[in-house]
Amino acid sequence: MARGDLFKYFRTSRECIRVAVMMYVRFPRSLRNVEDVLHECGIDVSHEAVRFWWHRFGPMFAAESRQKRAERLRSRPQWRWHLDGMFVRISGERHYLWRAVDHEGEVLENPVTKTRDRKAALKFIRKPKKRCGRPEVIETDRLRTYGTAAREIGAVDQQETGRWLSSRAENSHLPFRRRERAMQRFQRMRRLQMFAAVHTSVFNYFNSECGLSTRANSEKIRAAALAG
Repeated sequence: MARGDLFKYFRTSRECIRVAVMMYVRFPRSLRNVEDVLHECGIDVSHEAVRFWWHRFGPMFAAESRQKRAERLRSRPQWRWHLDGMFVRISGERHYLWRAVDHEGEVLENPVTKTRDRKAALKFIRKPKKRCGRPEVIETDRLRTYGTAAREIGAVDQQETGRWLSSRAENSHLPFRRRERAMQRFQRMRRLQMFAAVHTSVFNYFNSECGLSTRANSEKIRAAALAG
């Protein structure tokens, strides 16, 4: 199916739909907040329309960005990955959100599991390797399941363990934590996994370290991110 066919039967332009979805995912706003912001910009849509766009097009935008990012990462050598995880509450039950981040702060993978045992860690490490390539160094904290999984896939020589080595991955949790509080947490594991995947893709697009570049260059990066 052609890319334009996705928006064929919608009266709203694809640019407006994409901006609304990215605004809802990127910033800690509710659906009604997005409705109000769009209204101030002269776009009259309801919060239920934003909700429908998010469920319909959010996973599609995320899949497109993941495919482009994987092709780009496989075309160059991977230097250093940082692995970490955090606990999340789903309907009062504790789950584990893993996160793999490269040396530039780009999130590679973030699966959600009920446990953080050897089987979950093994699946977590194998998935980004298959999609993005093989790194030279894998930095983790002192969780023992990382070492067990690394021995099974023959990556013991690549692993480096230390208390502060996963700081880059821990910092990447902060935007998701802010968004989690704004959404008053999640009720289903499937919804959490879907939102984490879309949030990661949007975060990678706009994670350009604007303080290290000029204003003109930052505007070009933002325009390219909104264009998809």
